[in-house]
Amino acid sequence: MTRYVSSCFFTLFVLFLWRVEDIAEACRCLPQHPQQAFCDAEVVIRAKVVGKKAVSNDIKYDIQQIKMFKGCDQVIHAIFTDTTSCGVTLQINKEYLFTGKLETGRMYVTMCGYNPSWENLSAAQKNSLTRLYKSGCDCKIIRCTSLPCPISTSAACLWTDLGTDNGQNLACIKREDGSCAWYKGMAPPKK
Repeated sequence: MTRYVSSCFFTLFVLFLWRVEDIAEACRCLPQHPQQAFCDAEVVIRAKVVGKKAVSNDIKYDIQQIKMFKGCDQVIHAIFTDTTSCGVTLQINKEYLFTGKLETGRMYVTMCGYNPSWENLSAAQKNSLTRLYKSGCDCKIIRCTSLPCPISTSAACLWTDLGTDNGQNLACIKREDGSCAWYKGMAPPKK
């Protein structure tokens, strides 16, 4: 009998670990530079969350759009996110920067996007949303976690400072010669 019970516990334990691994792998995201998130998004807005409710398999956050940085000409009134592990959790009466995509007229955001609270953005980052990021979307930001990291094109910036505040203060900008380089400042470089 004890052998049978041990076998059952072992089987249940293996099934539990397998299920935990599935859940853990459901939403894996690599850190993304704010500029790359801006360039990859269909819509980028600043908005205040004013309400929340469950709708089918999504959470709907009612918002007051403050500024559209990139995207459609319509005002966004709601942000949708998944109820699974990839969904974001937002606070009511707090302002955020949202980077997301449009699906059937709805804006969707996920944990893999870049959706920080507005107060956590640096002054350089806020300025870059209106000026620098868009001008650098032709550049590619290559994430590098350990040197050496090869770059096969001059139209790229190597991001080696993961975990530092340089992501909040630098933008990858295309220069006159077509190459890309990191720029630190509050205005685009002079041509």
